[in-house]
Amino acid sequence: MVVDDHPMWREGVARDLAEAGYEVVAAVGEGAQAVRIAGSVRPDVVVLDLQLPDRSGVEVIQGLLASCPEVRILMLSASGEQQDVLDAVKAGATGYLVKSAAREEFLAAVRRTAEGDAVFTPGLAGLVLGEFRRLATVTRAEDPDAPRLTERETEVLRLVAKGVTYKEIAERLVLSHRTVQNHVQNTLNKLQLHSRVDLVRYAIERGLDD
Repeated sequence: MVVDDHPMWREGVARDLAEAGYEVVAAVGEGAQAVRIAGSVRPDVVVLDLQLPDRSGVEVIQGLLASCPEVRILMLSASGEQQDVLDAVKAGATGYLVKSAAREEFLAAVRRTAEGDAVFTPGLAGLVLGEFRRLATVTRAEDPDAPRLTERETEVLRLVAKGVTYKEIAERLVLSHRTVQNHVQNTLNKLQLHSRVDLVRYAIERGLDD
């Protein structure tokens, strides 16, 4: 799904996605409309503009996740301001790309977002990780009631926290891409989390990114 209030930009993004082999289930210009139909069209990925006329980007992210919890949201915005990026990620966006990105960079970001990677314009990933560290208030001491991860799940989680892609994790640990995805999904289920961004936050709070 493509959500952008500028018709020419929205149509161009939808066309690029269709030409790359993606099924564009909807292309809309308002946040309320996107939230309303997301539950029925069930998009895998939403490419979402930050500035919409009827709702803030944060409100749209929260609405999309409420109606379609498994959706992955890639922000595509003209703004690269620190606060805009952090607000979007804290609300649940999977990644953040500025509109100055090249077509191939954008299409690669959509593909990685669909695979579960957290994708950011160069320079923004460090900003997000730094903020997670600053906000980390959970003690690093072992919680006896915390879900128990296997050694492999913990190993994968450490690499996820360092920003390593699934493909790179698979190569480093000599696993298939599908096996890495299964480990991540099992970890999400055990920890009752919803996205790779949540996993990164969890890992940093516990010092697993050291």
